Amino acid sequence: MNRKIKLSTLKKGLLPLSLAISVVLSGCASFGKGIAEAVLEKNEGEDTRICQVRGKPFAGIAPSLAKKHGKTKVLMVHGVGDRLAGYSTEFLEKLAKELNITAKSSTYKDIKLVSLVEPDKNLGNLRITQLKNADESKELLFYELTWSEITRTQKELLGFDNSGEYSYKRAEVNDMLKKFGNDTGPDPIIYLGDTRTQILRAFSQSFCWMGKDGWEQLPNDSRVACKTTDSFSENTDRDAFIFISHSLGSRITIDGLQRLVSVLENPEKYSTARYDVTPPPRMKQLLQQKKVQIFMLSNQLPMLQLGRELPEVAEQKADYCRANGSHYSARLFNETNIVAFSDPNDLLSYAIPHNFSEKYLDSRLCINVTNVNINVAKIFDAFGMGKFANPMEAHLGYAQDDRVIAMIAKGIGNKQVAPLVKEKCEWTEITD
Repeated sequence: MNRKIKLSTLKKGLLPLSLAISVVLSGCASFGKGIAEAVLEKNEGEDTRICQVRGKPFAGIAPSLAKKHGKTKVLMVHGVGDRLAGYSTEFLEKLAKELNITAKSSTYKDIKLVSLVEPDKNLGNLRITQLKNADESKELLFYELTWSEITRTQKELLGFDNSGEYSYKRAEVNDMLKKFGNDTGPDPIIYLGDTRTQILRAFSQSFCWMGKDGWEQLPNDSRVACKTTDSFSENTDRDAFIFISHSLGSRITIDGLQRLVSVLENPEKYSTARYDVTPPPRMKQLLQQKKVQIFMLSNQLPMLQLGRELPEVAEQKADYCRANGSHYSARLFNETNIVAFSDPNDLLSYAIPHNFSEKYLDSRLCINVTNVNINVAKIFDAFGMGKFANPMEAHLGYAQDDRVIAMIAKGIGNKQVAPLVKEKCEWTEITD
């Protein structure tokens, strides 16, 4: 189902429904209608949504585009729900406009992902888009991972519930919400099972393709596995690696990186049929020089940690991430900056609490956390019944919010922060 239709339908459906109930209770339908319209007009004209940033400053994507050497590479990992290749187009176009790199290559490249271990299984799609500025002095390679093909077949088990045999008995809004739940609810459950290995292989393959030198080295419309032994050239240390994830996609990104660091540290232990990463000799040294950014939209790490095992290495950040640490040479990156966006009205989103990364995320990633508490959904005065914000818009609206786009593009706490962020967002720097 089209996401925009869902959001607009709920805006037109749920809010008037609340207003109508209030009107009936008051016994003044015609008078209430006029007041309701006035309230809606008033709310539409105001933007009092919060935007509070707490944590260390972060650079965003823009500084890496200004470097003379190395390429800027962004991998996007979607969350729950069925997706088709191209799902990130609106977000990418808004990001490109903010970064002033709106010149696209004539086409994109689609890679049908497969594993070296089980080449007969499809792992989804990786779509790569090349963006440049007018004089071609800046270039961004955007990698869009679509992994939902892996879970699509299993979710067909609930297809009967979406059929007319059952759906016609529901109220219109309830039916829409039920279908949304049938599409999104099973993914975290499926991810807890054996399917997780396939999804993480899709992430590993995407990460491997990011290691290629550039646009010319990427295949076009091919079904082929990436070999890490042929990737991660001597230029890898100059390239900027940035990840953008949504909901379950953030858990996938973290798990994929934690899996990678375990393989790099002990390749003999993980050289079984369950793993398809064979690190080249210098891959570890190249990655250890990097400062990586991960932008998590509708962050769910605290909820998705429930019932999960702890990482292999935890509560040892000082040993792995300080230059004088006893295990400094075993880290994956020089630094990983997580920027976690969460809307208080998003029922499935959470900030990352103090010390969460130390206890529940692998110390070898050298993680710093910045929380962004932001209303991406508009808040309405529901005619005296209290404030109301559409929870679905609060969960899905991050990638369309101009403030979110501007922070991903140009960060906060630096000289090039976007004017919109300066005006609309409050930043509190948190030091260690």
